[in-house]
Amino acid sequence: MITEKQLLAQPKKNYLDKEQLAFFTEKLKALREEIKEHTATIMSELSEQEHEFDELDIATVQEENRMRLRLLDRERKLLPKIEKSLAMIKDGSYGYCVETGEPIGLARLLIRPTATLCAEEKNRQEHIEKGYRK
Repeated sequence: MITEKQLLAQPKKNYLDKEQLAFFTEKLKALREEIKEHTATIMSELSEQEHEFDELDIATVQEENRMRLRLLDRERKLLPKIEKSLAMIKDGSYGYCVETGEPIGLARLLIRPTATLCAEEKNRQEHIEKGYRK
C-alpha cells in the first residue's frame, strides 16, 4: 500500500490508477469502520449515563449529550457518502467532478475522500448559496 506522500508524488498521468484507487478504497473503508465504532461508543455512553440530581450537573450533562448527538448525526450522514464513494470507485466515476467532469485532484480527495465536486465547482456553488442567504 502506498503512503499519502507517495501518492502525491506520483505523476499526473497516474491519476486514479489501480494503486491509487486501492489506496482510496482502503481509506474509505477505514473511515467507515471508524465511524461505526465511534457511533457505537457514543450510543453506549448515552445509554449508560448516571442521572445527576444537581441542576448544574444536569445542565452540563445535557449540553454534552447535545454535542454528542450532533456529532453522531453528522457521522451518520457521512456513512451514505462513503458508500456512494465506494460505489463510484467500482463504476469508474470516483475522483471526477459530477458537475464538470474534471478531476477533483488527489490533494482534495485526501482531505475529503467523499468529495464529488472539484474545488472550483464547490467554490462556485458556495458563492451562489451565499448570494441566496442575503
